[in-house]
Amino acid sequence: MKVIDLTQTICKDMPVFPGTAPARLEVANTFETDGFRETMFHITSHTGTHMDAPYHLYPEGTKLDEMPAEQFVGKALVIDCRDLQAGDEIGMARIEKVKELADAAEFLLFNTGWDKNWGKEEYFGNYPVISMEICRYALDSGKKGVGFDTIGIDPVADMLLPRHKMLLGNGDMIIMENLTNLDKIGGGLFTLAALPLKYKEADGAPIRAVAIMEE
Repeated sequence: MKVIDLTQTICKDMPVFPGTAPARLEVANTFETDGFRETMFHITSHTGTHMDAPYHLYPEGTKLDEMPAEQFVGKALVIDCRDLQAGDEIGMARIEKVKELADAAEFLLFNTGWDKNWGKEEYFGNYPVISMEICRYALDSGKKGVGFDTIGIDPVADMLLPRHKMLLGNGDMIIMENLTNLDKIGGGLFTLAALPLKYKEADGAPIRAVAIMEE
């Protein structure tokens, strides 16, 4: 078995969505004073590699803590979009190329290669986004979730959030953002485990996402 970490590391200088409070990590207890070390986290629920729940946008939407654990584990497929340019749309032609595998997958992860800009100003730029047609396909085919190596699934300047609203407004779909290392997986199906922190009334949460592959 091979396990690939798809998670960005939380640190004080990490990228956060524009307007979001930056992450703060403070030493709360020290070896010298207390005999042990603990760290105090000050982060929002959508910091780093994280998951959006329907409750993120809809007051009556499902919360992450209401979802069963199996919602966060399943067969996944990476869709390679690294040939696209900044601002390009990811269309259904990408799905049609691997339709049989895409239909069988429970999660679709889109590899734009944008994670190479993590920590740079370019990360907040005009990254590729999926089409509304792909959003409809993900819903109609009963996917558990979709994931991206970008800071959002809508353009960073689009405050109307049409893709978020379509996906989160229909059932218990989850969205994962700020993934990394999708280029290390290949083109076949694998097991994705993306477990969010479990807290009351969770609108979203940081996740430790991993790809589990049979060798």
